[in-house]
Amino acid sequence: MGHLRGFKRFVNDIQGLTFFCLKMFRYSVGRPFYFAEFMDQMYFLGVGSLFLVVLTGMFAGQAIALQFSIELADFGSKNYLGRVMAIAILRELGPVLTALMVAARVSSGITAEIGSMKSSEQLDAMRAFGVEPIRKLAVPRFWALMIMLPVLTIICDFVAIVGGYIVAVFIAHISPTAYWSNFIDKVSLGNIIIGTVKPFLFAMIIASVSCYLGFSTSGGTKGVGRSTTDSVVASSINILFINFAFTRLVVPHLRGLM
Repeated sequence: MGHLRGFKRFVNDIQGLTFFCLKMFRYSVGRPFYFAEFMDQMYFLGVGSLFLVVLTGMFAGQAIALQFSIELADFGSKNYLGRVMAIAILRELGPVLTALMVAARVSSGITAEIGSMKSSEQLDAMRAFGVEPIRKLAVPRFWALMIMLPVLTIICDFVAIVGGYIVAVFIAHISPTAYWSNFIDKVSLGNIIIGTVKPFLFAMIIASVSCYLGFSTSGGTKGVGRSTTDSVVASSINILFINFAFTRLVVPHLRGLM
């Protein structure tokens, strides 16, 4: 019976999330658009996450470069480190690490804020005054993430690549020319497309999951805490799942562009 209840809850959550996403997409076009709320979220979600993303990108890039330089040196191919870094950072680690860091930071905040407003009946007050809560709260966060997460991903990619360059030159003793020439060889249209599309998918996941769990919060302050935890876990798991599905289903069709 416990497994059956868990399955029913999972199906209900999928159904609720689907209908919520349809409403959010419908309200994403047309007026009114709450520009002030949108700008506040751009700052909170984007600028507020910048330091975390830069720190993550720098250390991740250096660690990857250090590990691969050791392995490539065994085959006498450490000059190809730039090619490995281009594939690892642009295709996978840049988008995924950025999305996970942003999800860990903002998913809980979005869910807690909206969930607290629901628990204190502020959402009902909005409806009473003729304001649609999804348009007021979810849509600005959705568009802010759709804009800022790709920007943060580009910054993370750049920092990680520079971190790899530092390791390549000063630890692995690879010439700067060899690193950058091999890196540029793998900056193909296919890799750019993969690294560009993924952040938009991840932004949709973070926005939809965190806002939905905020709007579906129940049970007072205890329910807010539970939804906040579920938001981070669900966003992170869905990011990893979508990343695998995208890599399995889409990337093979882009082989000719790589």
